[in-house]
Amino acid sequence: MIGSSVVFRTRSWTVLLLGLLTTASTAAFAAECPGHPDALGTSRTLVVDPREHPRIGTMQYRETLPLKDHEVVLTFDDGPLPKYSNQVLQILAAECIKATFFEIGEQAKANPEGVRKLVAAGHTVGTHSMTHPLTMDRMPLDKAEAQINGGIEWASAAMTDPSKLAPFFRIPGLMRADGVENLLISRGIQVWSADFPADDWRHISPDRVYQLAIQRLEAKGKGILLLHDIQPRTVAALPKIIRDLKARGYRIVHVVPATADQPATPTTPVEWLLHPPTETSPIARWPAVPNFVFTQTATLPAPSLADLNTQTAHQPLMLPSKTMAQADIASTLAAPGRDLFAIPEGSVEVLLSTTLSRRAATRLAMAAEAPRAGKGKVGKTQAQRTVRAGHGAPKHAAQARTRAKSTASRPTRVATSVKKPA
Repeated sequence: MIGSSVVFRTRSWTVLLLGLLTTASTAAFAAECPGHPDALGTSRTLVVDPREHPRIGTMQYRETLPLKDHEVVLTFDDGPLPKYSNQVLQILAAECIKATFFEIGEQAKANPEGVRKLVAAGHTVGTHSMTHPLTMDRMPLDKAEAQINGGIEWASAAMTDPSKLAPFFRIPGLMRADGVENLLISRGIQVWSADFPADDWRHISPDRVYQLAIQRLEAKGKGILLLHDIQPRTVAALPKIIRDLKARGYRIVHVVPATADQPATPTTPVEWLLHPPTETSPIARWPAVPNFVFTQTATLPAPSLADLNTQTAHQPLMLPSKTMAQADIASTLAAPGRDLFAIPEGSVEVLLSTTLSRRAATRLAMAAEAPRAGKGKVGKTQAQRTVRAGHGAPKHAAQARTRAKSTASRPTRVATSVKKPA
């Protein structure tokens, strides 16, 4: 009971302390937002160097912004469009929230005042191509570069101070391609994706936009939220999203590019991962063991012929005489005589070489078995089996019986009846 009481009290103090910290943070943010005591505010400003981490957003890349738990970066695409972009600006201003906007060149050309409003409100302004093509993943590189240059040209032309344009670029539709990304990175422009969207470009209700934004944020715990300030459903869902972020203890982070006067925020490489490993996390993959390891850097000299007890002069290779004699042994054997392969006339081998002689050989075999078999049915059956074995299957059964009878009645004087083969 005592231990349970201590644990309960400890947890209570922890919850109370977290609540006090959250309240203090909210009060500090509200103090920076005069006239709006319940404002969510902006918790901190994150300064990034585009050249150190050129691709961010776990929807497509390995790295993302080095955010802490429950930190959110709000981003808006496709503006400025006065009818809805101005309303988004008012909602953010009422909460003292700073966000990042990726502007289209045509929109900036048609509404330069909207770009100047963003800069005046302290938001970060990046670019989003000239005409928002959804084919940058397969268009020629020169056309993609024209799209990039057009967006930068008209967005900077709309600003009073063109240096306020951030070197941030988001590919339209997130239709990434290696050639486009390499081009942007070579020019020191950071490629932005996102960590989760709210699907506000689809034909869904504002309530569904709110649900998707909160559900996906809760699933990841932090990250970059992708929205569009030209959609009426986004304008309707944004106040509820901000109100729920505040209720759940989330904090807004403002991202700006590093400059000579404002260096990048110190970070470690592991912080640029969405879920960096902790000290208690086991190693998921052991380091690969190399195939070989050099124990010493010093090398040994190559051995010389003197180390092998041999002479340096060239010596022809000579085979031993015994080996040469063994190699010629096949040519010294005597050739076999002709009588070795001779077959005597009248032998069984000669008789079996022709059809007529095979019959004579059959008679010889029958004559040898006749005294043992005797007369009668058994002898007749044995003669029939012998005839079949010598001549094969007869064409007609009558012919086979006739031959068997004639063979059995003949005398055993085989030598006078056998003729020599032609």
